[in-house]
Amino acid sequence: MTPSHLYEKRYLMPRVTDEYLENKRKEIIDAAYRVCLKKPITSMEMKDVIDELGFSHGVIYRYYNDLDEVLHDLVLRMNSENDMEERLKQILNSGEPWEKVIHEMCGMLAENMLSEGIERLKISAYADMLAMSEPDRVLRIASKLNSKIPSPLTSLEALLSAYLSKTIKAEKLRPIRSKDEIMQFIIVSYHGIQTGYILSECYPLPGIDQRYQPKLMFSCLAESVIHMLKGKRK
Repeated sequence: MTPSHLYEKRYLMPRVTDEYLENKRKEIIDAAYRVCLKKPITSMEMKDVIDELGFSHGVIYRYYNDLDEVLHDLVLRMNSENDMEERLKQILNSGEPWEKVIHEMCGMLAENMLSEGIERLKISAYADMLAMSEPDRVLRIASKLNSKIPSPLTSLEALLSAYLSKTIKAEKLRPIRSKDEIMQFIIVSYHGIQTGYILSECYPLPGIDQRYQPKLMFSCLAESVIHMLKGKRK
C-alpha cells in the first residue's frame, strides 16, 4: 500500500448514511419550528436557527443553503402532519344529502382548527404575513411545494370545488352566487375565522364579551353556503 493510500485510509471521513443525514435535517427543522414559536417568520433569520441548534455556523450549511430551504422543509412537514384532505374526501364521498355534507365539512374545519392549537395557527398566520410582505420569496418557496405535499387548504379548494360543481348540476340548483364566488367566500371566511380565533385567544378584543368559537363560526359559514347554493330551483 502506497503512502498516499495510507493517508486516505487514515484521514478520509467515514461514509455518512442517509439515515444520519435525515436525522440531522430533522434536528434543524425541529429547531426552526421552535424559533417560529418564539418570533414571527417575517423577522426570522438563519442565525436564529443556528443559535437554537447550538451548532457551529458552518454545520447547518452542510444540509441547507439558506433559510428558505429550511422553511420549505418545515412547511412540508406541517402539511404532511395534517390529515384534513383524507377526512374531507370521506365526507364528500359519504353519499349523504349535500346540505348535511356542507355542515359536516364545516364541522371538520372547526375541529381541525381547534386540534392544530394556537401556536401552529400563529405560524400559519405569520406565513400569510410573509406572503404579503415578500410575495416573490414566498412564491419561490411555494413553487417547490406544489409537486410534493400540497397545503391542506389547496387540497380543500380543489376537492370542494369539484364537489360543488357536481352537486349544482345533479341537484339542479340555481345558486345566487357563482361557484367560484362561493369558493372564494369559503376560503376568505376560513382565514377570517382563524385570525379572529387567534386574536381572541391571545388577548381580549374590544367589544367582544367572549372568545371566538370556531365551531359556531363554521356553523354560520355552512348555513351561508347552503343559502347561496339553494338560490332558486331550476
